[in-house]
Amino acid sequence: MDGTEHVPEAKPEAEPEPAPEPEAPVVHRLDTPRDGVPPVTADRASYEAAVEALRNGTGPVAVDAERASGHRYGQRAFLVQLRREGAGTVLIDPVALPDLSELNDALEGVEWILHAASQDLPCLAEVGMRPSSLFDTELGGRIAGFPRVGLAAMVESLLGLSLAKEHSAVDWSTRPLPEPWLRYAALDVEVLDDLRAKVLEELDRQGKLEWAREEFAAVAAAPPPPPRIDPWRRTSGMHRVRDRRKLAAVRELWNSRDALARERDVSPGRIMPDSAIVEAAINLPTSVQALVALPGFSGRGSKRHASRWFEAIERARALPDAALPPHTVPGDGPPNPRVWADRDPDAAARLAAARAAVTGLAEELNIPAENLISPDLVRRLCWTPPAPADEERVGLALRAYGARQWQVDQLAAALTEALTAKAE
Repeated sequence: MDGTEHVPEAKPEAEPEPAPEPEAPVVHRLDTPRDGVPPVTADRASYEAAVEALRNGTGPVAVDAERASGHRYGQRAFLVQLRREGAGTVLIDPVALPDLSELNDALEGVEWILHAASQDLPCLAEVGMRPSSLFDTELGGRIAGFPRVGLAAMVESLLGLSLAKEHSAVDWSTRPLPEPWLRYAALDVEVLDDLRAKVLEELDRQGKLEWAREEFAAVAAAPPPPPRIDPWRRTSGMHRVRDRRKLAAVRELWNSRDALARERDVSPGRIMPDSAIVEAAINLPTSVQALVALPGFSGRGSKRHASRWFEAIERARALPDAALPPHTVPGDGPPNPRVWADRDPDAAARLAAARAAVTGLAEELNIPAENLISPDLVRRLCWTPPAPADEERVGLALRAYGARQWQVDQLAAALTEALTAKAE
C-alpha cells in the first residue's frame, strides 16, 4: 500500500428501462358481417325504409363509398355503405338512386365516421350527401402518430382484426354486384365505429383530440376543389417533353382521349396509356403507320383509334407559334423554391429555417410534418412574410392562409424566429 487514499469509482447511473413494446394483438380474420350481408337498396320503397331506420338509429354513422376508378370515367360513387347503431348496415345503389339528399337530411347533426374522408366526400356530394360533422379515422391516425394509417393496417393493429382487401380495385359499376364484394363493402363500415373509439382514446391520451376535431371540421367545411388548370399537364412522363409544339401534341392527344373516354364512360387509361401520349408527342410521327409503330401503341384501344390520335398530332403540328402552350403555367403562389436562392436569397434562408423548425416540431409532437402545417402555406409565408414579422402578425398570416388555430398555437413562435433568418 502506498498510502494513497483510494476512492471507489462511481457506478454509472442505470439507463432507464425502455418502454416495453406493446404486444401484437392476436389477429382474427373478419370474413362475415355480424348481421349478414344486407340486400342492396335500389328501389324507392326500400330506400325510404332505410332512411327511416338510419334516422331512428343512435350515435354516429359510419359511411363509405365505392368508386370504379380505373374502370369508369370520373370518380362517381357506385355503392354507398352506411352503418348506425339500431339501424344496422345499409348498402345503397346510387346508380338506381342518384339523389340521396333525403337521407342526408335524416342524418343532419349526426357525426359521420369516414376513413380518408377527403377521398369519398366529393363523390358523396354528387349524390347529395354532405356531413355536418365528421370523424376521420385515417386523419386522426396521422395526428396520433400511427406509423400505418391504411384502413386494413389500423383495424389490424387497433382491433386485432384482419380485413380482406382483394376487392378494393374491382369494377364497382358491375351489376349485379357479386356477394363477396358486398360482404367486403359491409365489413368496411362495420369496423369504423370501434376504430373511431380507439383513435379517439389515443388522441385524448396524447392531448390532441381538439387538434383533430379542428382538422375534421376543416375537412367537412372544405369547398369542392376548383377545376384543374391544364389537367393535361399531369400526364405521366411529361418531364420528357420540353418543346412547346410537342407540349401542344400532348394537349391535343390528352383532350382527344378524354373526350372519347367521357363519351364511352371508360377510364382514359384503358383507352390509351399516358406513356403512348408522351411517345407520340416526342416523336411527332408523320403517318398513322409510323404512329402505331411507337412504343405504347400495341394495345387494341391505341390501335383502334389510331386515325383519331394522328389527327390530334396534325392539329398540334398546324398551330401557329403564338397558339402553342407555354412551358409552365404561372401559379397564384410563390415561385418554385429551386429558384429562390437566385431570386431572393433571404427568402431561401427563411424557408430553410422554417422547414427545419417544422421538421423538429413534427418529430417532437409525433405528427407528420405535412399534417402539422401545409408545405405550401410555409412557402407562401416565407416568400412574403408580414412586416414586421412578430408573433401576432405571423399568427394572423397563418390564419389568413388557412391554418387552424391549433397549428398557429404550435408554430407561430418558431416560424416567427425562422422569418428573421438572413442569407449568409
